[in-house]
Amino acid sequence: MQDVISSHEDKMKKTVASLKDGFAALRTGRASASLFDKIRVDYYGEKSPLNQVANISVPEARLVVIQPWDKNLIGEIEKAIRSSELSLNPSNDGKVIRIAIPPLTGERRKELVKIAKNQAEQSRVAIRNIRRDGNDELKKMLKDSKLTEDDESKGAAELQKLTDSYIGHVNHVLEEKEKEIMEV
Repeated sequence: MQDVISSHEDKMKKTVASLKDGFAALRTGRASASLFDKIRVDYYGEKSPLNQVANISVPEARLVVIQPWDKNLIGEIEKAIRSSELSLNPSNDGKVIRIAIPPLTGERRKELVKIAKNQAEQSRVAIRNIRRDGNDELKKMLKDSKLTEDDESKGAAELQKLTDSYIGHVNHVLEEKEKEIMEV
């Protein structure tokens, strides 16, 4: 029974971690190197993550500086950033790319909060599905006489407690992201 519960708890932890990664890519009006985590650059025929072909630094609150290790990549990096869904306008001086992060409009902030809420809801659904799978596994063990009815109901109660706890984590992470997006 403990194996079932701990394996499903690991899945719930991964769901929350995945949500945090997804939130890191949401632009909040503040400069952050993690904004560029999903950007891939054509590097000699291979799509490589931007952070593997360039140094990304944040010298000011609203400025990102990208310094490619290979100067020939400046055009490719600029093209990748322009075609991304970040809606940013990079400029380069031949050595580095500078990206000024514009402040978010009220409308864009509301849109980002809506996206964040949607991602959080998907995580909640995933956690509930993990609980359901765990309960199904416990019922199968009961049917195969590997568990008593008491153990099965204790396991189901423990899974429910874990589910409530991880949904609480999701809600907390969402609240933090909403505050970050809405602060001016």
